[in-house]
Order: sequence, then structure tokens, then C-alpha cells
Amino acid sequence: MQSEKNKRLYIGFTDNLKRRLEEHNGGSGGSYTKKNRPFKIIFYEAFGNKQDAVRVEQFFKTGYGR
Repeated sequence: MQSEKNKRLYIGFTDNLKRRLEEHNGGSGGSYTKKNRPFKIIFYEAFGNKQDAVRVEQFFKTGYGR
């Protein structure tokens, strides 16, 4: 997701993308998402299992993935 406020990216995984976007834009979640909302989806990738999703999330949160 990308913050429409400051254009920075938020990287994460979920099993329900629509619900998670609504939670972030509604103020649920951590302090980063609360103060930088609203967010919009700019990219998503679907995986068959949680382990693959976590592995890719961790990659994008490292210097290698950015």
C-alpha cells in the first residue's frame, strides 16, 4: 500500500486484502498507519501458502528488496 499523505510504502501480508485496507484507513493498526492514512493499493501478489507470503514480505522489508 502507499500512503496518499506522504507517498511512502507500507509492506505487509494478510489473508483478506479488502478488510486490511479498510482497517488501515479506518485507524486500526499501528501508529504508522494511523498517522499516514489514507492508503491505496498499488501492488499485490497472491500466494498459495503463508510461508511464501512471509518470505516475500521479509525480502521487501530488507535493503535487497527495496
